[in-house]
Amino acid sequence: MIYIKDITKTYTNGSVVTQVLKGISLEIKEGEWVAIMGKSGAGKSTLLYQMSLLDTPTTGVITIDGVDIVHLPDDQRTDFRLRELGYVFQDYALLPELTALENVMIPMLMQNIPTKEAERIAAESLTRIGLGTKTKNRPNQLSGGEQQRVSIARAVAQKPKILFADEPTANLDNASSDAVIDIMKEIHQSGQTIVMVTHEKEYTKYCDRIIYIDDGKVDREEVLQ
Repeated sequence: MIYIKDITKTYTNGSVVTQVLKGISLEIKEGEWVAIMGKSGAGKSTLLYQMSLLDTPTTGVITIDGVDIVHLPDDQRTDFRLRELGYVFQDYALLPELTALENVMIPMLMQNIPTKEAERIAAESLTRIGLGTKTKNRPNQLSGGEQQRVSIARAVAQKPKILFADEPTANLDNASSDAVIDIMKEIHQSGQTIVMVTHEKEYTKYCDRIIYIDDGKVDREEVLQ
């Protein structure tokens, strides 16, 4: 599903040049749940951003399901993100003035999916993750764990090829974190490919593999399943 060959990422700030990724190569198979782990500053989130089209590598090859995503024109990159990928961030990334249902609908409305159809799909997705009774609640009427579940519902509503999760439990207490990971487990069991950055080894218990990143390189891999 994901093929990465020799990608680098360099940031330049005036005369200061920082190479964050230093020639990473890896593959992720369809249906795998892969965790990316490493110390702070190792390059975990930067790697996730390259493979999820939220950033562009300085050099190297990335393909998703056979598509060369590095060289896609901007409009095609945006369309690919909306149609093929789902995202879960540690800060939930919900719009505070919108209800849970409306937040889940946004990516579909951006694709010109009819409102009634978007409402139906969004309601089904919220019901799937246990928030069918909270569709009209705004984010400030939901707990942190519930807000993260809304972001998961939004991410998987259209059955993306890959679900990218960047520290999805970072701002949650233990009970809420467990609930989020359990939901991701259920989604994975339906065949969803998941790539997750995390600091917490305990939340990798359902993953198939862990890829450890150190100083911008793949340090080692651990097969769990």
